[in-house]
Amino acid sequence: MASINDEIAFQMHPYFTLYKDGRIERLRGPESAPNSDDPDAAVWSKDVVVHPETGVSVRLFLPKLTDTDKKLPLVIYIHGGAFVIGSAKAAVFHSFISSIAEKAKVVAVSVEYRLAPEHPLPIAYDDSWLAFQWIMSHGNGKGPEPWLNNHADFGNIFLGGESAGANIAHDVAIRAGNSEDFKDDRKMSGVFLVHPFFGGKEEDKLYKFLCPSSSGRDDDPRLNPAADPRLAQMPCKKVLFHVAEKDFLLARAKAYYEALKNSPWKGEVEILEIEGEGHGFHLINPTHPKAGIVTQDLVTFFTS
Repeated sequence: MASINDEIAFQMHPYFTLYKDGRIERLRGPESAPNSDDPDAAVWSKDVVVHPETGVSVRLFLPKLTDTDKKLPLVIYIHGGAFVIGSAKAAVFHSFISSIAEKAKVVAVSVEYRLAPEHPLPIAYDDSWLAFQWIMSHGNGKGPEPWLNNHADFGNIFLGGESAGANIAHDVAIRAGNSEDFKDDRKMSGVFLVHPFFGGKEEDKLYKFLCPSSSGRDDDPRLNPAADPRLAQMPCKKVLFHVAEKDFLLARAKAYYEALKNSPWKGEVEILEIEGEGHGFHLINPTHPKAGIVTQDLVTFFTS
């Protein structure tokens, strides 16, 4: 008979196994992508620690500039991975954001938050909010990071992510709209939610395990933002949903899309559904022709 230490609480093959004693076995380690400072590179990138006490950091992306005086849209991205895997340094996310920075000509910031279960939720939310505040500290051009001071347009900010990262990004947007620190000269143009993770009426066992203080159901505002009284103050003008026909999270994403359209928040809501594809297909197979649809639609969202 297996000991309790070997009893599985949740398994997502081939990515990770969570045990009931809180241990995690990550079955596929992230392949880190190196940064580039090559003068001829289409995009430069670098890592910056924003909070030494926790190790929270960001990876910055700057496209090759033809006009060094022109301010570029600022894209803030939060990676997915079910809150337990992934990294801003992982090759799959690095390549995706680098491509966005190159094609859309934006300054991009990818957030590196601490992972559960070693750091139980809501730590990932708080880390991402901390990183967001650090980014916003550059709005007056006097922050610690020159790329943001010199090249980012804080009047044209886009915030979003993929899967669990989309959920975290949405929470950051709501916090921003209800924070005195998000000043009037910082303008959030849009929020983008790619294959987002939200909750439903049934308990989400993984989320409940990772966030013991949550019910794991739709009475938790992070799982069901439509129930959050702060939603009306979300500061963006528009929200873009990207969903996939065979995504196991499709119904939840569509339910929140419909709820947001009918909520007290006043803004535009768009949705793009890719037929025949599953969750995160554009990251799993970035050369797939339909992956280009995702990238191009985001580029249009950031530049229109």
